[in-house]
Amino acid sequence: MEEKERIFKLREELHAHNYRYYVLNQPTIDDQTFDMLMRELQDLEQLHPELADPNSPTQRVGSDLSRDFQQVEHQYPMLSLANTYNAQEVAGWYESVSRGLEGKPFEVCCELKYDGLSISLTYENGQLMRGVTRGDGVKGDDVTANVRTIRSIPLVLKPEGKIPRNFEIRGEILMPWSVFNQLNQEREAAGESPFANPRNAASGTLKSLSPALVASRRLDAYLYYLLGEQLPADGHFENLQQARQWGFKVDESIRKVSSMQEIYDFISYWDERRKDLPVATDGIVLKVNSLRQQRHLGFTAKSPRWAIAYKFKAERACTKLVDVVYQVGRTGAVTPVAIMEPVPLAGTTVKRATLNNEDFIKSFDLHFQDHVYVEKGGEIIPKIVGVETSRRQPGAPPVVFAHVCPECGTALVRMDGEAAYYCPNEAGCPPQIKGRIEHFIARKAMNIDSLGPETVDEYYRSGLIRNMADLYDISVQQINGSGNREKSAQKVVNGIAASKKVPFERVVFALGIRFVGETVAKTLARHFKNIDALMSATLDGLTQVEGIGESIAKSIIAYFHDEENRRIVERLRNYGLQMALSTEQTANMSDKLAGLSIVISGVFNRHSRDEYKALIEQHGGKNVGSISSKTSFVLAGENMGPSKLAKAESLGIPVMNEDDFLRKYGLDDEKPAENIQLSLF
Repeated sequence: MEEKERIFKLREELHAHNYRYYVLNQPTIDDQTFDMLMRELQDLEQLHPELADPNSPTQRVGSDLSRDFQQVEHQYPMLSLANTYNAQEVAGWYESVSRGLEGKPFEVCCELKYDGLSISLTYENGQLMRGVTRGDGVKGDDVTANVRTIRSIPLVLKPEGKIPRNFEIRGEILMPWSVFNQLNQEREAAGESPFANPRNAASGTLKSLSPALVASRRLDAYLYYLLGEQLPADGHFENLQQARQWGFKVDESIRKVSSMQEIYDFISYWDERRKDLPVATDGIVLKVNSLRQQRHLGFTAKSPRWAIAYKFKAERACTKLVDVVYQVGRTGAVTPVAIMEPVPLAGTTVKRATLNNEDFIKSFDLHFQDHVYVEKGGEIIPKIVGVETSRRQPGAPPVVFAHVCPECGTALVRMDGEAAYYCPNEAGCPPQIKGRIEHFIARKAMNIDSLGPETVDEYYRSGLIRNMADLYDISVQQINGSGNREKSAQKVVNGIAASKKVPFERVVFALGIRFVGETVAKTLARHFKNIDALMSATLDGLTQVEGIGESIAKSIIAYFHDEENRRIVERLRNYGLQMALSTEQTANMSDKLAGLSIVISGVFNRHSRDEYKALIEQHGGKNVGSISSKTSFVLAGENMGPSKLAKAESLGIPVMNEDDFLRKYGLDDEKPAENIQLSLF
């Protein structure tokens, strides 16, 4: 067989195996055989670049290239559904449909409402062309590159039955519970905040600028609505059955019914059984089955009249409040946590729930030994939502917020305009000290991946470190002692040494100055250019920097007025950390674009979008994501989004191509500095 024919054969075979594995859950070959076929195809495609195909199975792994998302207008608006919460409201909808159809018989398709991120997929000639998020319902983000990495979304359809030449299919991108739980364990081990629920995790993943990251997260997709001019049938249910034959993952639980009682039975059945599903659900969707009847019923301003969502009630349990403990974060903020008698809730045993702050406690008039109502709903973290005051014990003492730090005994303070209390003992409170070190070593700060929260705690308890600067004094001998951890100890020391090359803007972020997040740290680094200028900045000088308000400015000044903080910074400087922008960065900087807010849209020839963003920042300009009356101009490449072009024209915003832009501002010979960390901020 010729190599060209072998490429086409392998693609067809691997698409089929993907379908059997990810959609049917019925693999016919083992992983090793699959990998061998995939490697063979990769090798052949490298030998024949002229046969490149974005829908090849080899393209699912994604690249590490970052890109911005284009906004795309939906051919059919993606409207939200009206919600119902009880049987009476469902019956009201059913009756309104009957009236709208003048008493004619109709069928209803009952489906599970998956709790993920809505997606619109467009296919032409049996191949995936585009994946777009819901966005605002009129337009959404083009996430095609990321969608291609999701194994349950077919890139090429199976030729079963007549496939429309052009059609759109909508569904939900989901993160399975098993993947979600594993991801949160990994995030917590890395010192990162866990995702609140699978929906947030799926949404954050799909919006990632790295398709490789998306591929690693093992997202899933269920498809539930077909749109187009030449669909196989008038029935929504029938179209989904046909879509399943083409290779789409369509929920097996979908039922077509013709009475209210059957709808109630479906709701009752899944309200209980949904706990056993591999993905999150939050309700039931009811749709009139006939597309002809759907068109007759039409839409309101916000939602279709022919469909409605029934939302499951959030699971709730009642248990006894046993105690309240207080946790101290790295900024000194003190968070109360309720300790309760264990109670089963949403598949897990719950015995702790956050109480947020003093105002939250007062709003419920909480007393010890109260019986409290706890919910999880769509969230993973349980929360108290009510108190059964009728069961309160006579003489039970009220919960009074702590007056001193539970860790170091220092009197707590409450900042003006804030709900939280803080421990002001930054230099001597163990959770704050360890928290700052954990922040310092985090991936988006100094990225010392050989360390983690458990290691920081171990080093702190042993007296090896008391602040972030102490890390750079650690030796292999100190870690290893008389043990057998020399190899891992060397890895730690090497990781710490490597962090000395981290760019200045990330060092500013790593210091852990209150209110100075990643974006603010980069703004400060770009403006002041070195640590000395930042340390000596005045309130007026700071607030004149765009994006720096008075609260941030006061926090920066307070940080550098603290003698201990200044000593730590000096030690970090002496150890060789980057305390100024690199020569390359400063050499490329100017004020050529100062005061200009620029929107970038389209595909460019001379530089990538990220390079243009870096170029704009190097010369004092500001990158903005959407067009408004404050936009200076749009830097437009090929295939600029039509909605952006229309908005620019309606507001009278100039649109400039890349050649004119580079020539007008004297940037023809400029090259963006390579170490600008756009992807991190």
